Amino acid sequence: MTPVLDVQDLTVYYGKRRALEGVSLTVGRGEIVTLLGANGAGKSTTLRAVSGLVRPERGRIVYEGRDITQAPADAIVAAGVGHVPEGREIFPEFTVLENLLVGGHTVRRSQVGERVDAAFELFPVLGRRQSQLAGTLSGGEQQMLAIGRALMPRPRLLLLDEPSLGLAPLLSREIFRVIQRINDSGVAVLLVEQNARRALALAARGYVLETGRLVVAGPSAALAADPRVRTAYLGLDRARGGAAG
Repeated sequence: MTPVLDVQDLTVYYGKRRALEGVSLTVGRGEIVTLLGANGAGKSTTLRAVSGLVRPERGRIVYEGRDITQAPADAIVAAGVGHVPEGREIFPEFTVLENLLVGGHTVRRSQVGERVDAAFELFPVLGRRQSQLAGTLSGGEQQMLAIGRALMPRPRLLLLDEPSLGLAPLLSREIFRVIQRINDSGVAVLLVEQNARRALALAARGYVLETGRLVVAGPSAALAADPRVRTAYLGLDRARGGAAG
């Protein structure tokens, strides 16, 4: 089966600094895949390259069989790729509803109301606050809004960058329930998440990045049992006072 996303030998530079080198990964249709790694490992850069926000020096990005490596970001959104960036990047001076409408700018006018209603069904609190300025929402509500905005064009692949960052545990659990619900509707998800334990519990497979290179990949259960992953990202062996072998 053709994967929904096939990244091949991706290399990205920021000026003279190499952010990614030779990264290859796939996301299957309807699959959740997680990217793990320390800060600065290249996780966000990978998502930004897929969504057209940065241009690779080398490599190919194929979405649903189509090469989108050099496609503009708006064309990638129109093709069915949604991106929820780290830090949410909502428009604080716009209302909740206005933020959703910005996310739906590629949607046919006759379908916009239906898409807004779907966002409010997924996140009822947004419906109750639709006339409120987005900048006055709580952190969890802003994250819900960022996800709702990305879902307006009905993407078939959703890129999520640190969706639980800065959220209280209760809100974090709610966000992960929503991610599962989105995936259950048939949307493939590429997830960058600081909570490696929760990410591996949610995802079918994972990749681990270190300083821009892939160092480990495999099914989530295998990664959770890998001594390198357990020590570096799950903290399990350190918590017992033992050393990873």
